[in-house]
Amino acid sequence: MIVLRIVCVLLSLCFVLGKDYVLEFTDEDFASRISSYETVVVMFYAPWCGHCKKLKPEYEKAASDFQGEDPPITLAKVDCTESGKETCTKYGVSGYPTLKIFRNGEFLKEYKGPREAAGIVKYMKAQVGPSSKDLVTVADLEAFIGKDDAAVVGFFEKESDIKAEFLKIADKLREKWSFGHSTASAVLKHQGLKDGIVLFRPKHLHNKFEQSFITYDGPPSKDSIEKWITENYHGLVGHRHRENTQDFKNPLVVAYYNVDYVKNPKGTNYWRNRILKVAKNFANAFSFAVSAKDDFQHELNEFGYDYVPSDKPLIFARSTDNKKYSLKDEFSVETFEEFLKKLEAGKLEPYLKSEPIPEDNTGPVTVAVGKNFDEVVTNNNKDTLIEFYAPWCGHCKKLSPIYDELGEKLKGEEVAIVKMDATSNDVPAPFEVRGYPTLYWAPKDSKSSPVRYEGGRELDDFIKYIAKHATSELKGYDRKGKAKKEEL
Repeated sequence: MIVLRIVCVLLSLCFVLGKDYVLEFTDEDFASRISSYETVVVMFYAPWCGHCKKLKPEYEKAASDFQGEDPPITLAKVDCTESGKETCTKYGVSGYPTLKIFRNGEFLKEYKGPREAAGIVKYMKAQVGPSSKDLVTVADLEAFIGKDDAAVVGFFEKESDIKAEFLKIADKLREKWSFGHSTASAVLKHQGLKDGIVLFRPKHLHNKFEQSFITYDGPPSKDSIEKWITENYHGLVGHRHRENTQDFKNPLVVAYYNVDYVKNPKGTNYWRNRILKVAKNFANAFSFAVSAKDDFQHELNEFGYDYVPSDKPLIFARSTDNKKYSLKDEFSVETFEEFLKKLEAGKLEPYLKSEPIPEDNTGPVTVAVGKNFDEVVTNNNKDTLIEFYAPWCGHCKKLSPIYDELGEKLKGEEVAIVKMDATSNDVPAPFEVRGYPTLYWAPKDSKSSPVRYEGGRELDDFIKYIAKHATSELKGYDRKGKAKKEEL
């Protein structure tokens, strides 16, 4: 009985220790320990850092996924607030978390990849070993194309132009796509190809509406091959997630629902197959994708949804010029097809996120919303200073009384002082808002080229700026922003 308990304790201890895959380096042992590993990613962190806390579980999962990989990849961390202060200073760490890649104990480069487990794994696998994996046996090929991502494989009986161009692309794009190649006769015979390139789609995305793999039939040109991969990599309806959003270009139609290929692949493909059934008839007009609703809540918000009201997909689309459209009816194959027909024919009104137009807009600061933006900003025939704010933003609240006073001071001038809640209204191009408050100066004769206001935020700062840049000199202030004396 005692022996059994001891064995259980030891097994439990081994299990716990086995889960600690992220190494902890300190100032005392950093140099000696890191040199004993071929490739190491080091996360420089602070325990109190919110972004570090968010990254931690993803980092740990990636570290566990690397176990048994060849060539090996190690993940480590350094606490910049305690045991690793000197090391963090040595490597110029100024923010948290900072990730750096080391090879054989020497700093190689900054880590600029994704910050989710799957993305970290994919990015780092592309940093080690050859850019294209040599597939020696049929079993190697089957294992390579059986992973969760699409795979691009070259089959070459001898040296050729297409092989040379293929390997150049693999070197260039190894961080983005998975490349493999084979010259083994058994592998070439298995594929039935002696000199060509094949794009294999991941098995969980196989469907009856498109081939599970396609063979390149263009010229041996690097640009042509890369274009072919780009256009076909995600298939007719791709799985769009946070790490690959840049791959999907407008005009784009996205179905948002409970996409989960880990816990519910069958349910995920139930709806994807219905999207595919319709999408195949509109492939020349739009790109298509499915996305997990929980991962893209911010995009749902842009279309006025706080949540997906049912298990059925929500369908949103963006045109080439980034106008937004949504399927208002409940999803079905029939309603989806009708939506795409009208969208293609230009018979749908774009969706515009907007608060109601204010009934009284005579205050010192004019309120812009999505529905009246053209009227109060674009076509107002005035120079305009516009603030894009968020109601919860502390800096915006601090600015509010100053901005109101500015509006009062400039009453009667050919200058409009405008504000807009950018969280409740669509911000039209060419204005771009990445933080709050964001202010722009839009001269009346060049509203298409507004200038981001980067000056001070006190009343005098605003007045001096406007007085200097106004199309016509202000009635109450000279060009230096000094109040003009009233004539007796």
